[in-house]
Amino acid sequence: MYAKPIPQMEIIEAKNNLDDSLFDKPTLIRGGNYIKEGRDSAKSTCLIFSPKEDDSVGALRKYLELFAKNEVNLLHIESRSSLRRADVYEFMVECAPGGNLDAVVDTLRKQSSYFSIISRNHKDNVGTVPWFPQRIRDLDKFANQILSYGAELDSDHPGFTDPVYRQRRKYFADIAYNYKHGQPIPRVEYTKEEIETWGVVFRNLTKLYPKYACKEHNHNFPLLIENCNYREDNIPQLQDISNYLKDCTGFTLRPVAGLLSSRDFLNGLAFRVFHSTQYIRHHSKPLYTPEPDICHEVLGHVPLFADPSFAQFCQVLGMASLGVPDEYIEKLATCFWFTVEYGLCRQNGELKAYGAGLLSSFGELKYCLSGKAELRPFNPAETSLQKYPITEYQPVYFVAEDFEDAKHKMIKFADSIPRKFGARYDPYTQTINIIDSKHQIEDLIYNVNHEVQFLMDALKKLKQ
Repeated sequence: MYAKPIPQMEIIEAKNNLDDSLFDKPTLIRGGNYIKEGRDSAKSTCLIFSPKEDDSVGALRKYLELFAKNEVNLLHIESRSSLRRADVYEFMVECAPGGNLDAVVDTLRKQSSYFSIISRNHKDNVGTVPWFPQRIRDLDKFANQILSYGAELDSDHPGFTDPVYRQRRKYFADIAYNYKHGQPIPRVEYTKEEIETWGVVFRNLTKLYPKYACKEHNHNFPLLIENCNYREDNIPQLQDISNYLKDCTGFTLRPVAGLLSSRDFLNGLAFRVFHSTQYIRHHSKPLYTPEPDICHEVLGHVPLFADPSFAQFCQVLGMASLGVPDEYIEKLATCFWFTVEYGLCRQNGELKAYGAGLLSSFGELKYCLSGKAELRPFNPAETSLQKYPITEYQPVYFVAEDFEDAKHKMIKFADSIPRKFGARYDPYTQTINIIDSKHQIEDLIYNVNHEVQFLMDALKKLKQ
């Protein structure tokens, strides 16, 4: 066991004593982003390991020689105190494609007290785990990897032939592209035309909410009017909303230029971060948009993120997505679609809408409760297999008894997803703790027992 942290100089000296061909422009950082992506992160593999307790301070040199012997080039090396165990140091190395990586992995498993593989491209590295963010600032690594729209528009988009609108979309995309975690979200001065478009949507939807929206949405919407300046003649600012949500449930907003992959979007929910667009739909069709816009985000999604039970349900979905195979990402994304986007629930014997796709759509909000669509009970194992259209009304909606019931069903479903480690979110450090050792579980049990004792003491005081 190390009594002192391993000096950063050891990394530099070890590098100097080895053939430079081992390294491909490495970045030597201590305590920075834990997994720093290399030149071709889509193909690189990240290894995390801790030397055994009886290894000397010069242990890293021995490990680097292992990579050199097997002709595995390194893109990045990092050393830091272990998040898993006190007084232990660990290393993260990012390996370029090529060389005998399997031999390196086999040796490290035998010679390390802790060893784990994290890779972005698990299809090319059999048995490895897809990369996922472990710190909230890791969201910076994929926030700009959008799949569609952003500054560019498809030919069938209402604003495709409007050069003014296209330039405006570029302005919003640039804000999202340049944003980094921890920065305030830039405030936008919306144009008169944009505010008028917002006003049409706001006016039509708010007439429907009392009858069609769930009680949680109707409870939080007036609070957003009061605290975040929701008005027919004003588009609220994302930073004001984010500050309010953080006080309510710990959720925050992050600007995004367009659609993220399902994996990246769900990974963000694990940190209670919602990637939100900031642009608005084209004025020619105020009651239609081919992609999520600020009307969809702040009228549909935001009121529910202020509800503790719903916020926890969304985080359960996010935590379940960390490091799982692609086929399960698709299932989780489908569950998200039929709940967070198009979910219905029962309240006081009546059907109500809680999905943002419904609460931000004047036409479908009325249609979903008209009796014309098929209704099925929400069951993640079955719901996750249901196909769905994106550009038309849903033929099938899934009904949850309430958010707590949906959450417990999602937790049970998540437990059935194959993953060789447990993951726990630490709200104090906003990090994901990987639970894959007996020692970590013992520490968690101790902490849980401490919390239970605290609750028991509080209960005794109430009875006095």
